[in-house]
Amino acid sequence: MKKYAIRGIVSALMIAAGVWVGVNFASPLEAETNALTPGSVDDPVVTKSYVDEQVAKLGGGTPGGETGAGSDTALEVVTVPAGKTLMAGQGTEVIVRVGKAVAYSSDASGIADLTGGTDLTKGKAVPTNHLLLFPREGRGILPDPNQKNGLTVLVKGSYTLQ
Repeated sequence: MKKYAIRGIVSALMIAAGVWVGVNFASPLEAETNALTPGSVDDPVVTKSYVDEQVAKLGGGTPGGETGAGSDTALEVVTVPAGKTLMAGQGTEVIVRVGKAVAYSSDASGIADLTGGTDLTKGKAVPTNHLLLFPREGRGILPDPNQKNGLTVLVKGSYTLQ
């Protein structure tokens, strides 16, 4: 009986010593984590205005996705009268909303129909509500000659009516 009591006391002392060592001496990993001071070089604190400034320097505008007035990222509603051609600039995007349109190109290449995954060459019908990308100047769309009315299109980028 005495033998079991001594073992119990020794075990209790060893457990208490282990707990004391664990509490008073942090592991190397914990010491490294606790060494970081907020605002130091290793753990900088930044403000929203600083982040906004850095995003603006990269050309991203404001982080909320807002665009400034006069940017060419806005869609513009354009009416193309019968007999006129909308000539798009390089990188311009167009969506035909109302009317039947025909593709125009000054060379053998065409217009990228991103929705249909096709290339629209000169004289081909342009599907309504398809996103068109004009890779170069010298390409455009015009109202179908068999149609009396013009077109209503959405344009993002530069264009001229000829």
